[in-house]
Formats: sequence, structure tokens, C-alpha cells
Amino acid sequence: MGMPEIIIDFKTLAVSAVQRSERGVVALILKDSTDTTFDTKIYTSISDVAAGDWTADNKDYIDKAFMGTPSKIIVERINADALDYNAALSRLANKQFNYLAVPGIADADVPVIGSWIKDRRDNGKKTFKAVLPNHAADHEGVINFATADIQAGSKTYTTAEYCARIAGVLAGLPFTRSSTYYALTEVESVTESADPDADIDAGKLILVNDGAKIKIGRGVNSLITATAAKGEIFKKIKIVEGVDLVRDDIRNTFENNYVGKVINHYDSKVLFTASVNAYLKQLANSDILDRNYDNRAEVDVESQRLYLQGKGVNVDEMDEQGIKEYNTDSKVFLKSNVKFVDAIEDLQFSVYM
Repeated sequence: MGMPEIIIDFKTLAVSAVQRSERGVVALILKDSTDTTFDTKIYTSISDVAAGDWTADNKDYIDKAFMGTPSKIIVERINADALDYNAALSRLANKQFNYLAVPGIADADVPVIGSWIKDRRDNGKKTFKAVLPNHAADHEGVINFATADIQAGSKTYTTAEYCARIAGVLAGLPFTRSSTYYALTEVESVTESADPDADIDAGKLILVNDGAKIKIGRGVNSLITATAAKGEIFKKIKIVEGVDLVRDDIRNTFENNYVGKVINHYDSKVLFTASVNAYLKQLANSDILDRNYDNRAEVDVESQRLYLQGKGVNVDEMDEQGIKEYNTDSKVFLKSNVKFVDAIEDLQFSVYM
């Protein structure tokens, strides 16, 4: 009698998707020996941050991240003289967060963090993302922030230092908008790009000056090499956020309600896909998916066919329905076709006279 609850869970997740998207979580790794009695702090507002916990610079990075209104910030502390970030990464591995930044990171350590993020994502472990300074990772999980000399108030920040602010912005945005042209009202000046279009095409997230304000040029990640699996659309931070949402919601619901609890026969697969399809329909109604597209999940017949062949089952004379209904042990093979919607960012307006 537990099966209908899956549909309710999915509908609840779909209805809350936009609200959840604007309440993302930032993770920061800070080198600090001010107070060595703790390794991890979790803050839900600026007022939670005790000045005695951190150096003035590190507290400022936390404050900058909160300017983007994330739901919370997880801060992993390592000693100021630590040689690497392994201890902090180990603690973060099983936590839930959206964007990681390491404001005090040295250039030599940036690829290490980038590789860790890519490993988490590529192996299906987590949907973590990181904002890293000047790191051409060519990966959708790494935002390559590439603006220097950021003047805000009395301080000029390096590219690495301002990654905390960018992570907070990205974590606090809803699915109803992208980070393109997001204005950083506290920033007075930056070292401006000589060729913004080329930088953006190279997968760099940069700040631009429109003469009145400093803003994000275009919300892109570091991915520049499109493939069949990851097309051009994966270069957009907003689209990847949507993909991550769907992936996390489906995986978490499957793990919490199906794994070990439901017998793996065809009827169970049909019920699960029906639940997923109800979820996708609601995401379309919330303008996360394209409501004019047939967003649908179904049994992956080809993958199921290959699995059965690998087990020595003669599938040559089976029709498609027979393959769908055949026993696949503990395996469930599903696929979906969905189309995410982007925000308006470009205008072509012709005037004829």
C-alpha cells in the first residue's frame, strides 16, 4: 500500500522546486587557526557568525557569501598552516551543498579542488559544483571565475577571494532567472575584460561594467567541449542547476522509497515511471521544463535488452513488450526525454524604415 506515497512525494518535490532552488547551500573551506576547537560550522544567517571564530578576512568571506541569500553556509575549517585541503574535502564528501568556494586558495591547489568536484559528479556520487579562480576545467561542475582586482568598499579582492560572493549568488538564485546580468551593487570597479565575448566563449564567468553598474556577463560554467551526452546547453549554469535538481530528486526518492522495499517486477517499474512523469509534468507547469515538450520517462528497452543478452538470454525473438516485462534481477533501466527552459538573455530587434 506504500506505492501511492511515491506520487505524493514527487508532486511535493515538484511544487517546491522553485522555492528550493533559491535556497541553495554554499560550502566554504577556510584556513584559520583563530579557534581550533571546531572543524565545521553551519550558519543560516550572518548574525550566527561569531567574530571570535575567524580572522577578519575569513569572516568577510562568509559575509560576502551570505549577500547572495543562500539557505545556509557550511564552513569547513582547516589550520592556517595546513598543506592541503584533504581533511576538509573528506568532511564535505557526505554533506549536501550546491556550490563550493575556497577564498584563500593558492593557484597550485585549484586543480585539486576541480578534480575532486569532477570526480564527485562524473561517478554519480553528488551534484556538487565549485566556483574556482581562473580554472579552465572544461566541465559543467566548475565555474571558472576570471575577473581580478574587484574593488568593493575599502578593499580590493582577488579573483579567488571573490569566489565566495559568486557562490552565494548562484546558490541564492531561483530557477526563474539566470545569473546573466546579475548586478553586484557593492562592487565599484574591476579589471575589465579586453574581449568579453571571447572570454565567455572560453567558459569564463566574468564581471562586466555597463557604465552604471558591475554585473555578471553571462551565467556560464567552464564547459567548452560539447559532446553528444553534454551538448551546448550544458554550458549554462541555469540549465545544469535544473538537471541537478531532477537527478537528485529522482535518485533520492528512489533510494528512500524503492531500494530494498519494492519487488522488481514490471508493474513496479510502470508505477515508478508514472510517478516520475507526474513529477516532470509539474516541473513543466513551474517553467523549469518546457511545457510544450513531451517530457517523459519510460523503460529503457535497449539497455534492458543489452543486459539480458549479457546474461545469456535469447532476446532475438522477443518483442519490445516482452523485453520490458522480462525479469531484470535487481536492475531497473529507465530513460527520459526532457527539455529545460532557459531565461531570456539575448535580443535581436530589427527596425525597418
